Amino acid sequence: MALNSIYGEILNEHNLRPVHKGRIENPSLVLDGKNPSCGDEITIELRVNDEDVIEDGCFTGSGCAISQASVDMMLDLIIGEKRERALKLYEIFMGMIRGEAGEEETEELDEAMVFKDISHMPARVKCAVLGWRTMREMLDGRLSVE
Repeated sequence: MALNSIYGEILNEHNLRPVHKGRIENPSLVLDGKNPSCGDEITIELRVNDEDVIEDGCFTGSGCAISQASVDMMLDLIIGEKRERALKLYEIFMGMIRGEAGEEETEELDEAMVFKDISHMPARVKCAVLGWRTMREMLDGRLSVE
């Protein structure tokens, strides 16, 4: 699945009509993510229940099509999942970016597989992983809303 063959269709859909862009009520975790090399900035809000299930999530901010689409796809994958599963998806995504994840694993990423060949565009890797790294930091650090 080459990035060029589906890049425009999937990436633009998530960039132009993101499902998860906005705010949620009563987030339990909020964290800003920045990519200083290109200026992309996002804020992710998650609501995680007592059973460690991500009940809802959203993002705000601005950036290139890659960063915006990637965080929207990530939220598609993690909402409704337990924290451990979200962190596992992060590991699979990063393994895919590094070329270390197997095809069976990367299929768990659904549409986010569009970024499989992003490593051939090194300047864009940080854009694709911005939301994922922010989410991992949130869930690893259990940063709570004050």
